[in-house]
Amino acid sequence: MSTNTQSMIFTIYGDYIRHYGNKIWIGSLIRLLKEFGHNEQAVRVTCSRMVKQGWLQSQREGNKSYYFLTPRGVNRIEEAARRIYKLNPHEWDGKWRILMYTIPEEKRQIRDEFRKELIWSGFGSFSNGCWLSPNNLEKEVELLIDKYNIEQYVDFFISDYKGPHTNQSLVEKSWPLEEIEQKYEQFIDTYSKTYIIHQSVIQRGQMTDAECFVERTNLIHEYRKFLFVDPGLPKELLPARWIGNHAALLFSQYYKMLADPANQFFEDIFQKDNDLSHKSKSYDSTDHPLISEQIRNS
Repeated sequence: MSTNTQSMIFTIYGDYIRHYGNKIWIGSLIRLLKEFGHNEQAVRVTCSRMVKQGWLQSQREGNKSYYFLTPRGVNRIEEAARRIYKLNPHEWDGKWRILMYTIPEEKRQIRDEFRKELIWSGFGSFSNGCWLSPNNLEKEVELLIDKYNIEQYVDFFISDYKGPHTNQSLVEKSWPLEEIEQKYEQFIDTYSKTYIIHQSVIQRGQMTDAECFVERTNLIHEYRKFLFVDPGLPKELLPARWIGNHAALLFSQYYKMLADPANQFFEDIFQKDNDLSHKSKSYDSTDHPLISEQIRNS
């Protein structure tokens, strides 16, 4: 349960708490997570673990414990948000980022964690110890090298590909695009049906704020999983009819439909023991700034 609890805490911080001053009383967090079947002990244990992992910090105010994201946690959440709420693939600068490492066997745990971070950032495994990405990930690479203290084992290049094959062949070798498309198809098949059902139920006024909160959070929680499988390739390297674009549009429409009542439920819980005045003035729950920016630029 703890892993699922941690993942759900990340989701709630990413879609709600970060817009409200980035800090929440543990009791409020427990109340929110109760909607998903997570009990008080699981939430407390998971928050303590996330403090040890460097994602959260705790703060005492009187007899109450508050939790907020560390700078590392903020960076992870912001990066995830940029990718989750991006509707359209970006344009490519034509450069490949190549990372090579020879991390020794006695540092296997660091090597395994580093590999997971590379996958999350969107790198593909071209060959053993050689990873590549067409995306501008220099900043992320610097942070990872510093985090794991592996400067002596890593080399990083920015280069052009001169053949003998095509850039698309590099993609096919480094990422399982067909598997990614199948996962998007499953998402669309499931959520296009529930979208229509919830649209009808909401129009009839038969869906509570709490139910909308659960559905929107679960929607984001499910869609967030694509951060671990979809590298976010530029449009020049994607198939002409990339199904990820359709999944992104479905997600954004579904998200907006649930947004107002979901946020109302969150605020009803949050304002009892937290400071609602810290809510970001630019935050509009129905029109996420990253979504609206993508629509304007599309």
